[in-house]
Amino acid sequence: MSSIIQFEDIFVVNKVDPVGKKFDKVSRIEARSQNCDMFMQLDVNTEIYPLGVDDKFTMALAHTLNLDGTPDTGYYTPGWKSLADKYEYVMHGKLYKITDDASGGGLKAELYVSYGGLLMLLRGEASHVSHFELDQRLFLLTRKL
Repeated sequence: MSSIIQFEDIFVVNKVDPVGKKFDKVSRIEARSQNCDMFMQLDVNTEIYPLGVDDKFTMALAHTLNLDGTPDTGYYTPGWKSLADKYEYVMHGKLYKITDDASGGGLKAELYVSYGGLLMLLRGEASHVSHFELDQRLFLLTRKL
């Protein structure tokens, strides 16, 4: 299963809509991870998955939902067990930008993913995200703790 999940950590929400609310059903959260010290900005449909300041959740990025690691077909199969069964909120998107920054000591990297217009920025040490590739399809999976 660890080869399916490409990144996983526990995050704590620091801010909700830091520059003001733009949409009725979507909020942008800012969160920091506990283990890898990663910073994340994430657009969340708060109508179906509300998150507030100080909420703690686990977030995983995976290339497929199939437990055997095979590529996702995009079709729903009733009764099919998947990685999503272990999480509460799942989005599917595409990694559209990767940047590296060596200023300030240590190599930092940023991943930008679009989940159908809901955006994610994940920033931190490059070693935690060096295995991601541009145009890669990713599932974001979250579960509150």
